[in-house]
Amino acid sequence: MKSIHSLKLKLMIMIIGFLVLTVILSSFVITNLIIEDTKEDAAINTKYWAELIANTHSTNLVNDETTLINDYLSMLKHVPYIRHVHIYKTYPQPKGITFFTSYNKNSIGSAIPEKSDKIAELSTAKFSAHIIELIVPIIDNDKKIGYVYLQVNSDHIQQITNDLFLRYSLVIFIFILIAALVSITLNRFITTPMSEMASKIQEISKHKKFNLRIEQMPFKELDILARNINIVLNRAETQIAKLSDAKQLTYQQNQDLEGKVNKRTQALKDSNNELLSTLEKLHQFQGQLVESEKMASLGDMVAGVAHEVNTPIGLGVTASTLLSDRLIEIKKAFDDKTLKSSQLKKFLVEGEENTAIIYRNLKRAAELIASFKKVAVDQSSEEARTFNIKNLFDDILLTLAPQVKKLPFIINVNCPSELVIKSKPGPINQIIINLIQNSINHGFDDRDHGEITIKISITSDMLTIDYQDDGRGIEPSIINKVFEPFTTTKRGSGGSGLGLHLVYNLVTQALGGKISFSSEIEKGVNFKIIIPTQVIKED
Repeated sequence: MKSIHSLKLKLMIMIIGFLVLTVILSSFVITNLIIEDTKEDAAINTKYWAELIANTHSTNLVNDETTLINDYLSMLKHVPYIRHVHIYKTYPQPKGITFFTSYNKNSIGSAIPEKSDKIAELSTAKFSAHIIELIVPIIDNDKKIGYVYLQVNSDHIQQITNDLFLRYSLVIFIFILIAALVSITLNRFITTPMSEMASKIQEISKHKKFNLRIEQMPFKELDILARNINIVLNRAETQIAKLSDAKQLTYQQNQDLEGKVNKRTQALKDSNNELLSTLEKLHQFQGQLVESEKMASLGDMVAGVAHEVNTPIGLGVTASTLLSDRLIEIKKAFDDKTLKSSQLKKFLVEGEENTAIIYRNLKRAAELIASFKKVAVDQSSEEARTFNIKNLFDDILLTLAPQVKKLPFIINVNCPSELVIKSKPGPINQIIINLIQNSINHGFDDRDHGEITIKISITSDMLTIDYQDDGRGIEPSIINKVFEPFTTTKRGSGGSGLGLHLVYNLVTQALGGKISFSSEIEKGVNFKIIIPTQVIKED
Protein backbone atom coordinates (compact mmCIF):
# COMPACT_ATOMS: atom_id res chain seq x y z
CA MET A 1 0.00 0.00 0.00
CA LYS A 2 1.30 3.45 -0.87
CA SER A 3 1.28 5.97 1.96
CA ILE A 4 -1.47 8.59 1.70
CA HIS A 5 -0.48 12.15 2.55
CA SER A 6 -2.57 14.98 3.91
CA LEU A 7 -3.36 17.78 1.46
CA LYS A 8 -3.40 20.26 4.32
CA LEU A 9 0.07 19.21 5.46
CA LYS A 10 1.41 19.22 1.90
CA LEU A 11 0.08 22.73 1.21
CA MET A 12 1.54 24.01 4.46
CA ILE A 13 4.91 22.44 3.75
CA MET A 14 4.97 23.76 0.19
CA ILE A 15 4.04 27.34 1.17
CA ILE A 16 6.35 27.51 4.17
CA GLY A 17 9.11 25.73 2.29
CA PHE A 18 8.87 28.03 -0.72
CA LEU A 19 8.94 31.21 1.38
CA VAL A 20 11.68 29.98 3.69
CA LEU A 21 13.78 28.72 0.79
CA THR A 22 13.37 32.03 -1.01
CA VAL A 23 14.36 34.02 2.07
CA ILE A 24 17.30 31.72 2.87
CA LEU A 25 18.65 31.86 -0.69
CA SER A 26 18.21 35.63 -0.83
CA SER A 27 19.86 36.02 2.57
CA PHE A 28 22.70 33.73 1.58
CA VAL A 29 23.36 35.63 -1.66
CA ILE A 30 23.14 39.06 0.01
CA THR A 31 25.31 37.94 2.96
CA ASN A 32 27.96 36.52 0.63
CA LEU A 33 27.96 39.72 -1.41
CA ILE A 34 28.37 41.86 1.71
CA ILE A 35 31.12 39.60 3.10
CA GLU A 36 32.93 39.53 -0.24
CA ASP A 37 32.70 43.33 -0.49
CA THR A 38 34.02 43.63 3.08
CA LYS A 39 36.88 41.28 2.29
CA GLU A 40 37.67 43.16 -0.91
CA ASP A 41 37.71 46.49 1.03
CA ALA A 42 39.95 44.92 3.68
CA ALA A 43 42.30 43.59 0.99
CA ILE A 44 42.44 47.03 -0.70
CA ASN A 45 43.09 48.73 2.66
CA THR A 46 45.84 46.21 3.49
CA LYS A 47 47.45 46.74 0.09
CA TYR A 48 47.23 50.52 0.59
CA TRP A 49 49.11 50.38 3.93
CA ALA A 50 51.68 47.92 2.58
CA GLU A 51 52.40 50.06 -0.48
CA LEU A 52 52.50 53.22 1.68
CA ILE A 53 55.15 51.68 3.92
CA ALA A 54 57.08 50.40 0.89
CA ASN A 55 57.05 53.76 -0.92
CA THR A 56 57.93 55.70 2.25
CA HIS A 57 61.01 53.64 3.17
CA SER A 58 62.54 52.77 -0.19
CA THR A 59 65.26 55.43 0.23
CA ASN A 60 65.82 54.56 3.90
CA LEU A 61 66.20 50.88 2.99
CA VAL A 62 68.84 51.71 0.36
CA ASN A 63 70.76 53.78 2.90
CA ASP A 64 70.25 51.21 5.73
CA GLU A 65 68.48 53.84 7.88
CA THR A 66 67.18 51.34 10.43
CA THR A 67 66.45 53.99 13.08
CA LEU A 68 64.29 56.10 10.76
CA ILE A 69 62.35 53.04 9.62
CA ASN A 70 61.77 51.84 13.20
CA ASP A 71 60.61 55.32 14.31
CA TYR A 72 58.11 55.38 11.49
CA LEU A 73 56.90 51.85 12.18
CA SER A 74 56.40 52.65 15.88
CA MET A 75 53.74 55.20 14.88
CA LEU A 76 51.66 52.32 13.49
CA LYS A 77 50.52 51.57 17.06
CA HIS A 78 47.82 54.18 16.48
CA VAL A 79 46.41 52.01 13.65
CA PRO A 80 44.47 49.42 15.69
CA TYR A 81 44.17 46.65 13.09
CA ILE A 82 47.88 46.45 12.02
CA ARG A 83 49.49 43.55 13.95
CA HIS A 84 52.93 42.84 12.41
CA VAL A 85 55.21 44.45 9.81
CA HIS A 86 58.39 42.85 8.40
CA ILE A 87 60.85 44.63 6.09
CA TYR A 88 63.26 42.49 4.03
CA LYS A 89 66.19 43.73 1.98
CA THR A 90 67.46 42.14 -1.22
CA TYR A 91 71.24 41.60 -1.47
CA PRO A 92 73.24 40.06 -4.28
CA GLN A 93 73.65 36.27 -4.28
CA PRO A 94 74.38 34.23 -2.29
CA LYS A 95 72.98 36.36 0.54
CA GLY A 96 69.68 37.02 -1.28
CA ILE A 97 66.57 38.25 0.59
CA THR A 98 67.42 39.03 4.25
CA PHE A 99 65.33 40.21 7.21
CA PHE A 100 65.97 43.93 7.89
CA THR A 101 63.59 45.12 10.65
CA SER A 102 60.05 44.60 11.96
CA TYR A 103 57.16 46.02 13.96
CA ASN A 104 55.01 43.96 16.37
CA LYS A 105 51.95 45.40 18.11
CA ASN A 106 52.49 45.47 21.87
CA SER A 107 49.21 43.76 22.74
CA ILE A 108 49.91 40.85 20.38
CA GLY A 109 53.00 39.49 22.13
CA SER A 110 56.17 38.00 20.62
CA ALA A 111 57.28 38.37 17.02
CA ILE A 112 56.24 35.96 14.30
CA PRO A 113 58.55 33.84 12.07
CA GLU A 114 60.06 35.31 8.96
CA LYS A 115 57.94 35.17 5.78
CA SER A 116 60.68 35.57 3.18
CA ASP A 117 60.00 32.08 1.87
CA LYS A 118 56.33 32.93 1.16
CA ILE A 119 56.76 35.95 -1.12
CA ALA A 120 55.09 34.30 -4.13
CA GLU A 121 52.27 32.85 -1.99
CA LEU A 122 51.47 36.18 -0.29
CA SER A 123 51.80 38.42 -3.35
CA THR A 124 48.00 38.78 -3.09
CA ALA A 125 46.07 39.25 0.13
CA LYS A 126 45.58 35.93 1.93
CA PHE A 127 42.76 35.51 4.46
CA SER A 128 43.22 33.03 7.29
CA ALA A 129 41.94 32.75 10.89
CA HIS A 130 41.27 36.38 12.01
CA ILE A 131 44.19 37.81 9.99
CA ILE A 132 45.05 39.12 6.51
CA GLU A 133 48.61 38.72 5.16
CA LEU A 134 50.23 40.51 2.21
CA ILE A 135 53.76 40.99 0.81
CA VAL A 136 54.52 43.85 -1.61
CA PRO A 137 57.88 44.73 -3.21
CA ILE A 138 59.90 47.86 -2.32
CA ILE A 139 61.03 49.48 -5.57
CA ASP A 140 63.68 52.14 -6.05
CA ASN A 141 64.46 53.37 -9.56
CA ASP A 142 62.48 50.46 -11.12
CA LYS A 143 64.51 47.91 -9.15
CA LYS A 144 63.25 45.62 -6.38
CA ILE A 145 65.40 46.40 -3.31
CA GLY A 146 63.25 44.61 -0.73
CA TYR A 147 59.80 43.52 0.45
CA VAL A 148 57.22 44.62 3.04
CA TYR A 149 55.23 41.94 4.86
CA LEU A 150 52.02 43.27 6.49
CA GLN A 151 49.66 41.38 8.80
CA VAL A 152 46.37 43.03 9.84
CA ASN A 153 43.46 41.96 12.03
CA SER A 154 40.27 40.73 10.24
CA ASP A 155 38.04 40.33 13.30
CA HIS A 156 35.73 43.04 11.98
CA ILE A 157 34.82 40.76 9.02
CA GLN A 158 33.79 37.99 11.42
CA GLN A 159 31.79 40.52 13.46
CA ILE A 160 29.96 41.65 10.33
CA THR A 161 29.21 38.03 9.44
CA ASN A 162 27.80 37.28 12.90
CA ASP A 163 25.61 40.41 12.83
CA LEU A 164 24.24 39.48 9.42
CA PHE A 165 23.53 35.93 10.57
CA LEU A 166 21.53 37.14 13.58
CA ARG A 167 19.54 39.62 11.53
CA TYR A 168 18.67 37.21 8.75
CA SER A 169 17.80 34.46 11.26
CA LEU A 170 15.25 36.81 12.78
CA VAL A 171 13.88 37.65 9.31
CA ILE A 172 13.58 33.95 8.44
CA PHE A 173 11.74 33.24 11.70
CA ILE A 174 9.24 36.04 10.98
CA PHE A 175 8.69 34.73 7.45
CA ILE A 176 8.05 31.22 8.82
CA LEU A 177 5.35 32.59 11.12
CA ILE A 178 3.76 34.54 8.28
CA ALA A 179 3.88 31.50 5.98
CA ALA A 180 2.31 29.29 8.65
CA LEU A 181 -0.56 31.74 9.12
CA VAL A 182 -1.11 32.01 5.36
CA SER A 183 -1.08 28.23 4.87
CA ILE A 184 -3.51 27.66 7.78
CA THR A 185 -5.91 30.22 6.29
CA LEU A 186 -5.71 28.69 2.80
CA ASN A 187 -6.19 25.19 4.19
CA ARG A 188 -9.28 26.29 6.05
CA PHE A 189 -10.86 27.59 2.82
CA ILE A 190 -9.80 24.65 0.65
CA THR A 191 -9.97 21.55 2.84
CA THR A 192 -13.22 22.25 4.72
CA PRO A 193 -15.47 21.69 1.64
CA MET A 194 -13.40 18.64 0.73
CA SER A 195 -13.87 17.20 4.22
CA GLU A 196 -17.63 17.69 3.92
CA MET A 197 -17.61 15.92 0.53
CA ALA A 198 -15.57 13.03 1.98
CA SER A 199 -18.00 12.66 4.89
CA LYS A 200 -20.94 12.50 2.47
CA ILE A 201 -19.23 9.84 0.36
CA GLN A 202 -18.41 7.80 3.48
CA GLU A 203 -22.04 7.93 4.53
CA ILE A 204 -23.18 6.74 1.07
CA SER A 205 -20.65 3.92 1.10
CA LYS A 206 -21.33 2.82 4.66
CA HIS A 207 -25.13 2.64 4.39
CA LYS A 208 -25.19 1.80 0.64
CA LYS A 209 -27.56 4.70 -0.01
CA PHE A 210 -26.71 5.19 -3.67
CA ASN A 211 -29.78 7.38 -4.11
CA LEU A 212 -28.17 10.20 -2.10
CA ARG A 213 -26.35 13.02 -3.92
CA ILE A 214 -23.58 15.52 -3.02
CA GLU A 215 -24.67 19.15 -2.70
CA GLN A 216 -23.22 22.05 -4.68
CA MET A 217 -19.65 23.03 -3.64
CA PRO A 218 -18.43 26.66 -3.12
CA PHE A 219 -15.42 26.25 -5.47
CA LYS A 220 -15.65 25.55 -9.19
CA GLU A 221 -13.12 22.70 -9.21
CA LEU A 222 -14.73 20.96 -6.24
CA ASP A 223 -18.19 21.46 -7.71
CA ILE A 224 -17.09 19.76 -10.96
CA LEU A 225 -15.76 16.87 -8.87
CA ALA A 226 -19.05 16.65 -6.95
CA ARG A 227 -21.09 16.59 -10.18
CA ASN A 228 -18.94 13.77 -11.58
CA ILE A 229 -19.33 11.81 -8.35
CA ASN A 230 -23.11 12.23 -8.64
CA ILE A 231 -22.94 10.90 -12.20
CA VAL A 232 -21.00 7.87 -10.91
CA LEU A 233 -23.65 7.35 -8.21
CA ASN A 234 -26.39 7.41 -10.86
CA ARG A 235 -24.62 4.82 -12.95
CA ALA A 236 -23.82 2.71 -9.88
CA GLU A 237 -27.49 2.71 -8.87
CA THR A 238 -28.52 1.60 -12.36
CA GLN A 239 -25.82 -1.05 -12.49
CA ILE A 240 -26.76 -2.46 -9.09
CA ALA A 241 -30.29 -2.92 -10.32
CA LYS A 242 -29.08 -4.78 -13.39
CA LEU A 243 -26.73 -6.92 -11.30
CA SER A 244 -29.53 -7.90 -8.99
CA ASP A 245 -31.55 -9.21 -11.96
CA ALA A 246 -28.57 -11.07 -13.41
CA LYS A 247 -27.42 -12.59 -10.15
CA GLN A 248 -29.60 -15.68 -10.35
CA LEU A 249 -28.72 -16.26 -13.98
CA THR A 250 -24.99 -15.94 -13.20
CA TYR A 251 -25.31 -18.46 -10.35
CA GLN A 252 -26.86 -21.03 -12.70
CA GLN A 253 -24.24 -20.41 -15.33
CA ASN A 254 -21.50 -20.83 -12.73
CA GLN A 255 -22.90 -24.19 -11.75
CA ASP A 256 -22.88 -25.35 -15.37
CA LEU A 257 -19.38 -23.96 -15.90
CA GLU A 258 -18.08 -25.71 -12.78
CA GLY A 259 -19.27 -29.05 -14.14
CA LYS A 260 -17.56 -28.44 -17.48
CA VAL A 261 -14.36 -27.34 -15.76
CA ASN A 262 -14.28 -30.50 -13.63
CA LYS A 263 -14.64 -32.67 -16.74
CA ARG A 264 -11.93 -30.79 -18.64
CA THR A 265 -9.64 -30.81 -15.60
CA GLN A 266 -9.86 -34.57 -15.40
CA ALA A 267 -9.17 -34.88 -19.13
CA LEU A 268 -6.19 -32.53 -18.77
CA LYS A 269 -4.79 -34.62 -15.89
CA ASP A 270 -5.03 -37.75 -18.03
CA SER A 271 -3.25 -35.96 -20.90
CA ASN A 272 -0.52 -34.68 -18.56
CA ASN A 273 0.09 -38.18 -17.17
CA GLU A 274 0.38 -39.52 -20.72
CA LEU A 275 2.77 -36.70 -21.69
CA LEU A 276 4.95 -37.29 -18.60
CA SER A 277 5.17 -40.98 -19.44
CA THR A 278 6.12 -40.17 -23.03
CA LEU A 279 8.70 -37.60 -21.89
CA GLU A 280 10.29 -40.11 -19.54
CA LYS A 281 10.57 -42.61 -22.37
CA LEU A 282 12.09 -39.94 -24.61
CA HIS A 283 14.71 -39.15 -21.94
CA GLN A 284 15.57 -42.83 -21.67
CA PHE A 285 15.78 -43.08 -25.45
CA GLN A 286 17.97 -39.98 -25.60
CA GLY A 287 20.34 -41.45 -22.98
CA GLN A 288 20.57 -44.69 -24.96
CA LEU A 289 21.33 -42.76 -28.15
CA VAL A 290 24.04 -40.74 -26.40
CA GLU A 291 25.67 -43.93 -25.12
CA SER A 292 25.34 -45.41 -28.61
CA GLU A 293 27.09 -42.30 -30.00
CA LYS A 294 29.95 -42.81 -27.54
CA MET A 295 30.28 -46.49 -28.43
CA ALA A 296 30.07 -45.71 -32.16
CA SER A 297 32.92 -43.23 -31.78
CA LEU A 298 34.94 -45.81 -29.87
CA GLY A 299 34.06 -48.46 -32.51
CA ASP A 300 35.37 -46.25 -35.31
CA MET A 301 38.64 -45.87 -33.43
CA VAL A 302 38.82 -49.65 -32.82
CA ALA A 303 38.37 -50.36 -36.52
CA GLY A 304 40.94 -47.76 -37.51
CA VAL A 305 43.52 -48.91 -34.96
CA ALA A 306 42.97 -52.57 -35.88
CA HIS A 307 43.54 -51.76 -39.53
CA GLU A 308 46.61 -49.68 -38.71
CA VAL A 309 48.10 -52.36 -36.40
CA ASN A 310 47.75 -55.03 -39.14
CA THR A 311 50.44 -53.36 -41.26
CA PRO A 312 53.35 -53.38 -38.74
CA ILE A 313 52.38 -56.82 -37.46
CA GLY A 314 52.28 -58.20 -41.04
CA LEU A 315 55.70 -56.70 -41.75
CA GLY A 316 57.01 -58.17 -38.51
CA VAL A 317 55.63 -61.63 -39.38
CA THR A 318 57.16 -61.44 -42.88
CA ALA A 319 60.57 -60.39 -41.50
CA SER A 320 60.50 -63.07 -38.77
CA THR A 321 59.55 -65.76 -41.37
CA LEU A 322 62.41 -64.68 -43.63
CA LEU A 323 64.81 -64.72 -40.67
CA SER A 324 63.59 -68.21 -39.71
CA ASP A 325 64.20 -69.51 -43.26
CA ARG A 326 67.72 -68.06 -43.34
CA LEU A 327 68.40 -69.54 -39.91
CA ILE A 328 67.39 -73.04 -41.14
CA GLU A 329 69.73 -72.70 -44.15
CA ILE A 330 72.63 -71.63 -41.93
CA LYS A 331 71.98 -74.49 -39.51
CA LYS A 332 71.92 -77.06 -42.36
CA ALA A 333 75.19 -75.72 -43.80
CA PHE A 334 76.72 -75.79 -40.32
CA ASP A 335 75.61 -79.41 -39.79
CA ASP A 336 76.96 -80.43 -43.24
CA LYS A 337 80.17 -78.53 -42.50
CA THR A 338 79.73 -76.56 -45.72
CA LEU A 339 79.20 -73.18 -44.01
CA LYS A 340 81.22 -70.40 -45.61
CA SER A 341 82.28 -67.17 -43.99
CA SER A 342 80.62 -65.12 -46.74
CA GLN A 343 77.41 -67.09 -46.23
CA LEU A 344 77.56 -66.44 -42.46
CA LYS A 345 78.33 -62.74 -43.01
CA LYS A 346 75.36 -62.43 -45.37
CA PHE A 347 73.13 -64.15 -42.80
CA LEU A 348 74.30 -61.75 -40.07
CA VAL A 349 73.62 -58.68 -42.23
CA GLU A 350 70.17 -59.95 -43.25
CA GLY A 351 69.46 -61.01 -39.66
CA GLU A 352 70.31 -57.52 -38.40
CA GLU A 353 68.05 -55.92 -40.99
CA ASN A 354 65.17 -58.32 -40.28
CA THR A 355 65.56 -57.84 -36.52
CA ALA A 356 65.46 -54.06 -36.97
CA ILE A 357 62.34 -54.39 -39.15
CA ILE A 358 60.67 -56.61 -36.57
CA TYR A 359 61.58 -54.19 -33.73
CA ARG A 360 60.40 -51.07 -35.52
CA ASN A 361 57.07 -52.55 -36.55
CA LEU A 362 56.39 -54.21 -33.20
CA LYS A 363 57.25 -50.90 -31.48
CA ARG A 364 54.86 -49.07 -33.82
CA ALA A 365 52.10 -51.60 -33.08
CA ALA A 366 52.79 -51.34 -29.35
CA GLU A 367 52.55 -47.52 -29.50
CA LEU A 368 49.24 -47.69 -31.38
CA ILE A 369 47.80 -50.23 -28.96
CA ALA A 370 49.04 -48.28 -25.91
CA SER A 371 47.65 -45.03 -27.26
CA PHE A 372 44.30 -46.62 -28.11
CA LYS A 373 44.16 -48.32 -24.71
CA LYS A 374 44.88 -45.04 -22.94
CA VAL A 375 42.28 -43.15 -24.98
CA ALA A 376 39.72 -45.92 -24.56
CA VAL A 377 40.30 -46.02 -20.79
CA ASP A 378 40.10 -42.21 -20.61
CA GLN A 379 36.86 -42.19 -22.60
CA SER A 380 35.23 -44.56 -20.19
CA SER A 381 36.65 -42.82 -17.11
CA GLU A 382 35.03 -39.87 -15.32
CA GLU A 383 37.70 -39.61 -12.61
CA ALA A 384 39.96 -36.59 -12.27
CA ARG A 385 43.70 -37.26 -12.44
CA THR A 386 46.96 -35.46 -13.11
CA PHE A 387 48.18 -35.57 -16.71
CA ASN A 388 50.17 -33.67 -19.34
CA ILE A 389 47.68 -31.99 -21.67
CA LYS A 390 50.12 -32.08 -24.63
CA ASN A 391 50.60 -35.86 -24.24
CA LEU A 392 46.80 -36.31 -24.07
CA PHE A 393 46.34 -34.51 -27.41
CA ASP A 394 49.23 -36.50 -28.94
CA ASP A 395 47.48 -39.74 -27.90
CA ILE A 396 44.18 -38.53 -29.36
CA LEU A 397 45.78 -37.65 -32.70
CA LEU A 398 47.72 -40.94 -32.75
CA THR A 399 44.47 -42.84 -32.16
CA LEU A 400 42.70 -40.90 -34.91
CA ALA A 401 45.64 -41.28 -37.31
CA PRO A 402 44.19 -44.40 -39.05
CA GLN A 403 41.01 -42.45 -39.83
CA VAL A 404 42.53 -39.18 -41.00
CA LYS A 405 45.89 -40.13 -42.56
CA LYS A 406 44.27 -40.95 -45.90
CA LEU A 407 42.23 -37.73 -45.87
CA PRO A 408 43.63 -34.44 -47.28
CA PHE A 409 43.02 -32.58 -44.04
CA ILE A 410 45.55 -30.94 -41.69
CA ILE A 411 45.24 -30.93 -37.87
CA ASN A 412 47.45 -28.44 -35.99
CA VAL A 413 47.75 -28.46 -32.19
CA ASN A 414 49.31 -25.49 -30.40
CA CYS A 415 49.83 -26.52 -26.77
CA PRO A 416 52.57 -25.87 -24.17
CA SER A 417 54.57 -29.07 -23.82
CA GLU A 418 55.16 -28.64 -20.05
CA LEU A 419 51.54 -27.93 -19.04
CA VAL A 420 50.41 -30.46 -16.40
CA ILE A 421 46.87 -30.18 -14.99
CA LYS A 422 44.46 -32.06 -12.78
CA SER A 423 41.14 -32.69 -14.55
CA LYS A 424 39.06 -35.40 -16.20
CA PRO A 425 40.82 -36.61 -19.36
CA GLY A 426 37.91 -38.83 -20.42
CA PRO A 427 35.43 -36.03 -21.22
CA ILE A 428 38.21 -33.98 -22.86
CA ASN A 429 39.00 -37.01 -25.08
CA GLN A 430 35.40 -37.36 -26.17
CA ILE A 431 35.00 -33.60 -26.76
CA ILE A 432 38.04 -33.32 -29.08
CA ILE A 433 37.25 -36.55 -30.97
CA ASN A 434 33.62 -35.47 -31.53
CA LEU A 435 34.67 -31.99 -32.71
CA ILE A 436 37.24 -33.43 -35.16
CA GLN A 437 34.76 -36.00 -36.51
CA ASN A 438 32.11 -33.26 -36.77
CA SER A 439 34.50 -31.12 -38.87
CA ILE A 440 35.42 -34.06 -41.12
CA ASN A 441 31.83 -35.31 -41.60
CA HIS A 442 30.09 -31.93 -41.91
CA GLY A 443 32.57 -29.04 -42.31
CA PHE A 444 34.82 -30.77 -44.90
CA ASP A 445 32.12 -32.85 -46.59
CA ASP A 446 32.75 -33.12 -50.36
CA ARG A 447 35.90 -31.00 -50.05
CA ASP A 448 39.48 -31.89 -51.00
CA HIS A 449 41.12 -29.60 -48.44
CA GLY A 450 40.62 -28.48 -44.86
CA GLU A 451 42.56 -27.35 -41.82
CA ILE A 452 41.79 -27.72 -38.11
CA THR A 453 43.66 -25.61 -35.55
CA ILE A 454 43.45 -26.34 -31.81
CA LYS A 455 45.00 -23.84 -29.37
CA ILE A 456 45.32 -24.62 -25.66
CA SER A 457 46.09 -21.96 -23.02
CA ILE A 458 45.76 -21.59 -19.26
CA THR A 459 44.86 -18.42 -17.33
CA SER A 460 44.08 -18.26 -13.57
CA ASP A 461 43.26 -21.98 -13.30
CA MET A 462 40.94 -21.78 -16.35
CA LEU A 463 41.88 -24.04 -19.28
CA THR A 464 40.86 -22.59 -22.66
CA ILE A 465 40.54 -24.82 -25.74
CA ASP A 466 40.12 -22.77 -28.94
CA TYR A 467 38.96 -25.07 -31.77
CA GLN A 468 38.83 -23.62 -35.31
CA ASP A 469 38.20 -25.19 -38.70
CA ASP A 470 37.91 -23.56 -42.14
CA GLY A 471 35.02 -25.70 -43.36
CA ARG A 472 31.61 -24.77 -44.73
CA GLY A 473 30.31 -23.47 -41.35
CA ILE A 474 26.93 -24.00 -39.69
CA GLU A 475 23.74 -23.32 -41.60
CA PRO A 476 21.72 -20.31 -40.31
CA SER A 477 18.60 -22.47 -39.98
CA ILE A 478 20.13 -24.51 -37.13
CA ILE A 479 22.65 -22.07 -35.66
CA ASN A 480 20.42 -21.28 -32.64
CA LYS A 481 19.81 -24.95 -31.79
CA VAL A 482 23.16 -26.53 -32.64
CA PHE A 483 23.59 -27.96 -29.11
CA GLU A 484 20.07 -29.39 -28.95
CA PRO A 485 19.71 -33.18 -29.33
CA PHE A 486 18.86 -34.66 -32.73
CA THR A 487 19.88 -31.47 -34.59
CA THR A 488 21.62 -32.54 -37.82
CA THR A 489 21.82 -31.67 -41.51
CA LYS A 490 22.39 -35.32 -42.46
CA ARG A 491 19.26 -36.98 -41.15
CA GLY A 492 18.75 -40.16 -43.12
CA SER A 493 22.43 -40.18 -44.18
CA GLY A 494 23.95 -41.54 -40.97
CA GLY A 495 23.80 -38.36 -38.83
CA SER A 496 22.26 -38.78 -35.37
CA GLY A 497 22.37 -35.12 -34.29
CA LEU A 498 23.90 -36.05 -30.91
CA GLY A 499 27.58 -35.16 -31.46
CA LEU A 500 27.50 -31.51 -30.39
CA HIS A 501 24.78 -32.24 -27.81
CA LEU A 502 27.19 -34.75 -26.24
CA VAL A 503 30.01 -32.15 -26.39
CA TYR A 504 27.79 -29.55 -24.66
CA ASN A 505 26.82 -31.98 -21.87
CA LEU A 506 30.43 -33.06 -21.33
CA VAL A 507 31.66 -29.45 -21.09
CA THR A 508 28.90 -28.09 -18.85
CA GLN A 509 28.11 -31.12 -16.68
CA ALA A 510 31.11 -33.46 -16.60
CA LEU A 511 33.73 -30.66 -16.56
CA GLY A 512 31.69 -27.76 -15.12
CA GLY A 513 32.81 -25.39 -17.87
CA LYS A 514 31.36 -23.18 -20.60
CA ILE A 515 31.27 -23.53 -24.38
CA SER A 516 30.48 -20.90 -27.03
CA PHE A 517 30.82 -20.81 -30.79
CA SER A 518 30.79 -18.51 -33.81
CA SER A 519 30.35 -19.45 -37.45
CA GLU A 520 30.36 -17.94 -40.94
CA ILE A 521 29.20 -19.73 -44.05
CA GLU A 522 32.18 -21.06 -46.07
CA LYS A 523 34.61 -19.63 -43.48
CA GLY A 524 34.37 -22.32 -40.84
CA VAL A 525 33.34 -22.56 -37.21
CA ASN A 526 35.10 -21.64 -33.95
CA PHE A 527 34.37 -23.35 -30.63
CA LYS A 528 35.76 -21.82 -27.44
CA ILE A 529 35.73 -24.11 -24.39
CA ILE A 530 36.65 -22.82 -20.92
CA ILE A 531 37.14 -25.44 -18.20
CA PRO A 532 38.03 -24.85 -14.53
CA THR A 533 41.13 -26.88 -13.66
CA GLN A 534 44.15 -27.04 -11.38
CA VAL A 535 47.64 -26.43 -12.71
CA ILE A 536 50.26 -28.82 -11.31
CA LYS A 537 53.76 -27.39 -11.06
CA GLU A 538 56.42 -30.00 -11.77
CA ASP A 539 59.44 -30.16 -9.47
